[in-house]
This record gives sequence, structure tokens and C-alpha cells, in this order.
Amino acid sequence: MEKSKIKVLVVDDSAIVRQVLKERLSQEPDIEVVGVAPDPYIARDKIVKLNPAVLILDVEMPRMDGITFLKKLMRYRPMPVVIFSSLTPQGSELALEALKEGAVEVMVKPGGSYSVGEAIAQLAQKIRAAAKARFLKPSSELPPLDEEQVSETSLKYVGDEIIAIGASTGGTEALKVVLKQMPLNSPGIVIVQHMPPGFTEAFARRLNEICKIEVREARDKDPVLPGTALIAPGGLHMVVMRSGTRYYVKLKEGPLVNYQRPSVDVLFSSVAKAAGPKAIGVIMTGMGSDGARGLLEMKKAGAKTIAQDENTCVIFGMPKEAIKLGAVDHVVPLEEIPSQILKLLKNPA
Repeated sequence: MEKSKIKVLVVDDSAIVRQVLKERLSQEPDIEVVGVAPDPYIARDKIVKLNPAVLILDVEMPRMDGITFLKKLMRYRPMPVVIFSSLTPQGSELALEALKEGAVEVMVKPGGSYSVGEAIAQLAQKIRAAAKARFLKPSSELPPLDEEQVSETSLKYVGDEIIAIGASTGGTEALKVVLKQMPLNSPGIVIVQHMPPGFTEAFARRLNEICKIEVREARDKDPVLPGTALIAPGGLHMVVMRSGTRYYVKLKEGPLVNYQRPSVDVLFSSVAKAAGPKAIGVIMTGMGSDGARGLLEMKKAGAKTIAQDENTCVIFGMPKEAIKLGAVDHVVPLEEIPSQILKLLKNPA
């Protein structure tokens, strides 16, 4: 019996983009582009008529912008949406707004060294991820960490602990939940969130505005300092190096690992070597297996490891693979990850 295809509707004001996506995505064995629309008004009618499983949406369009349409869609007919947009500084802010409003994935239209072929392959992966996504309550509804718990868990560490976090689909909102609850005296944090180049800077800036700790996009040779979280830039791998009792990050190009750059496996593997038992590894929501092997390396090197549980994941892919490999010590709901980290720091044994 033939497996049913993922039905996709493309909403973009460019006739060329609509044509290319329809032609190229339809060549994927498991994807069917059932329709295209030049603006949200036509899209609305086609959603009702064609009942697509996934929507590909541009954010900058005439008549009604993609964000306004997304808000209406999520209110009246929630469905998986992949944002496919040109990358400008303003565009990255809009894309982050889209993720906040319920979009599952964000992707940049091809340009420069980024070929159409690569873009289509990545977009197909994101469509597959979106089709499996679960809709969860907004992170703003999750309870904040109890202030007493933070003070009780006052961290008295030597200074050479490090926290490494990896996430993908659904991770932008999940990371917000975790980082907002980390106290100022937490060890340095290094993060890989699968995102396109250009988006990570805006994402880090947004997190920095709402967190006690400092959050920013990593630069080459940045030190990993207490009270600071460094996010790997889109398009570059990030590795942690050690100098004495101090850590710093190196950014590098190189082949995709698990279809990703930055890759969680690359980060976790480097943390295993640099920090060993002084590290805590956290793997969160996302499709695929990136990070599972790296987390196992961390565990074998003596690190404590945490995975987000299935009920709070948008996609229980990466944590599930890590659990299957035996790489995970603790499986906890998203909102309990910060307190679990603090507990492990307080009681390393």
C-alpha cells in the first residue's frame, strides 16, 4: 500500500518562487504540492478547499503580511507552517516573530553560494519535520522557576563547569523557557540551535532582552564565562576548547554533520573532550538524530546528561535518539530542565 504524501500549499507573492517550489518539491517521493497562492486571501480559500498538511509561507507579501496571516491562522485553524523568506535584518526579526506566533520552522530563500538544490533538500526536510510537529501551549504559560529554589540552589562551583545545549525544531521557544530561568551565577552555557545564517544574531538579541544572564551570538575565540550563553552562528560549527581552567569557543566552516551546520554533535563532542565530567549536556526538541552521539560521548567522559521529555517536545526526535543510544541520565519536562541543571550543579554526584 502506497504511503500517503504530505500535502503542501505554497504562499508567496513571487510567481517564480511558486513555480520552482511546485516543480522541485513535487519530485520528492513523499511530498505533494497541492496548490500555490500569491497572497494570504487566496491562501485562505485554498486551505479550506485543499486541506494541506503543511503551509510554506513568505513573511513579506502585499495585501496582508505573513505574520498577520499567521496569527489569524493559528487562532482559527492551527496548522504546521514553514516560513520561507528572503534574509534581511528586518526579515530575520519577522521570522523570529513568526516562530513566536506558532510557525514550526524558518528557512532562508537561496542566494549567493546557497544553491536552489541545497535549499530544496533542506526545505523538504523541514516540511517532513513540520508534518510531525505537535502544537503545545505557548511557553509564556509555563511556570517560572521558584525564586526560593534558585536561592536555595546557590551555586558554589569552582568555575570550570560548563553547560552545553542542543535543539532544533521547536527549540527557539523551548530555549526561551530554559534560559529565562537560569540565574546570573550559572556556569557558562554554549548552545547550538539549528537556524539559518543571519537569524541567530537576532534570536540571541531577543533572548538577551528577557533573560537575567547575557545571551549573544558567539564570536570566534569568545571565552565561555559564568552568567553568559553563547549561541553558535547559523552556517558555522562551534567547538569548545580549553585553556587551563578556562574555556573558549572556536567557529569553523566544514561539511554539514547530520545535514546541519552548526551541528549539535560537533559541539557536544568538543565539550566531552574539553570538559569531561565538568559538563552538563542537554538535548531538546528537534527532528533527526543530531546530538545523540555527541551526548553519548559526553556521558562516557563523565558528564551529566538531560533530555527533554516527549510530552513537551514539538518533535521528539533528537531526544528520542539520544535516549535510545543510552546517552541520557535524566528525562524531564521542558519547564523542569533549569531546576534539574541546578540540582546537578549543586550535587555533582
